[in-house]
Amino acid sequence: MKEQSSVAIERTFALNSINKVGGALKAVGLNPFSLNADKIIAKAVKKASFKGDLPKQLVQGLRLLVDSINNESKANSFGELALKSMLERMFYNRLKVEQVLAKNPSIEQQPITRPVFIIGMPRTGTSILHAMMHEDTANRSPLSWECLLPYPVPQPDTFHDNPQLKTIAKEFDQLFKLVPDFKKKHHMEVDSPQECLGINVLDMNSFQTSAQVYIPTYMDWFFNQSDQTETMRFHKRFLQYLQSGGVKGERWLLKSPVHLMRLKEIFEVYPDACIIMTHRSPAKVVPSASSLIASVRSLYSDKEDLERTGKEQAATWSNYFNRFLEARKDLDKEAQILDLRFEDFVSDQAGTIQKIYAHFGWDLKDAALDKMKEFLVQNPKDKHGAHEYSLEDFGLTEQGINKQFSNYIHFLEKL
Repeated sequence: MKEQSSVAIERTFALNSINKVGGALKAVGLNPFSLNADKIIAKAVKKASFKGDLPKQLVQGLRLLVDSINNESKANSFGELALKSMLERMFYNRLKVEQVLAKNPSIEQQPITRPVFIIGMPRTGTSILHAMMHEDTANRSPLSWECLLPYPVPQPDTFHDNPQLKTIAKEFDQLFKLVPDFKKKHHMEVDSPQECLGINVLDMNSFQTSAQVYIPTYMDWFFNQSDQTETMRFHKRFLQYLQSGGVKGERWLLKSPVHLMRLKEIFEVYPDACIIMTHRSPAKVVPSASSLIASVRSLYSDKEDLERTGKEQAATWSNYFNRFLEARKDLDKEAQILDLRFEDFVSDQAGTIQKIYAHFGWDLKDAALDKMKEFLVQNPKDKHGAHEYSLEDFGLTEQGINKQFSNYIHFLEKL
């Protein structure tokens, strides 16, 4: 078992103190950070004054997630505290969103036309592409603060200055002081476009927590048993909720590599969806994704196993892509899917943007393209420090990855 190494996030004295105090309390039979699904549900219901029926998958997902965290994650005290706070907030937020939708049923009648989903595997340029396209005001992305504190509904006159945004900004500032190394590993801004992970976690059916801790039982349920169609229906209801306050664009701009494994469900809920899929050699993708996951997990657990994570991520993304490939062949939606190579995007970002807009018939204004170019200037690669890793860190070989991703490599050869 290979643990930690230079991949791990550096810890401050304050962070180590939290873990030390938590460990001392556990040693005498006390754990103020322990996770209990019933207590999380009861606290959220009481705080929200929620009177309706709880969504079944929401409850099921929470119970499975808590069990998996408690039994498998080996979370340290900081990890338990952070996860407990996150789950309590997410469950409460979901109930508040449900209350608003129940009180205003017309919200769910609002149209969402031709939403854009960026769905390439992780570390294939999806984040920078999402951020660039977000610079075009015609594209409306859910923002970090909106997903973390969606209630009350965002309003145009306070969209850039409101209590929710200020609360999340303060929390991010505290996190970066506690863990200065975090930005180098994973870029986060309070008003940056958020991945759909932040939406789907409100249905307790999301990859997000797996990026924080090792929870194989929950992730098996997530891939093989959970109702992805139901989660995408909530995804649409959440977008309708966000835009009901009046903050709209011409189209929703969305992103998550995990959408690879729910292509069929995306088109079931959004028949006119526009899909942008980015591609890169799996021998580059897997160690990079493993490094990011292992880095974040090293913050939440003292027992991060690099070789386990490498094996897990290779299996995860090969399975996700295989499901995507099967769905794509059956759906007959090729006109709505645009494939892009990572190398082409890196060599000509502006040209790639122009290709995307031309393919889907969107109007790319000069001012929008100029803003995208300026964004690249202001956000160069490794702005917050280099993210370094190797195949060997994770017990991986290029030959082994290419064999595991043979279907994907065959697909790439035909592009």
